Amino acid sequence: MIAHFTLIGWVIALVMNNGNRTEFGSFYIRQVLGLAICSLISIIPLIGWLFAIVVFVAWIISLINALSGKMTPTFLFGKQFQEWFKSL
Repeated sequence: MIAHFTLIGWVIALVMNNGNRTEFGSFYIRQVLGLAICSLISIIPLIGWLFAIVVFVAWIISLINALSGKMTPTFLFGKQFQEWFKSL
């Protein structure tokens, strides 16, 4: 859950998960990394703000799922994030 809050939180979660790797921790580290990368698209003029809103909603849903203990991929590219970042 700490990975959802800041870049520093994500790094802390990554380090903590490397010491005691759990499927749940790895799942959300990959999800949040993917959402952070997607949020970089928000710097594009005109369409960026719309995409930023979509990514923010996906982040909120991901946080709610993490708090409730569910491992549900985000609706954008959640399954792809799991494949792309499987080494984390």
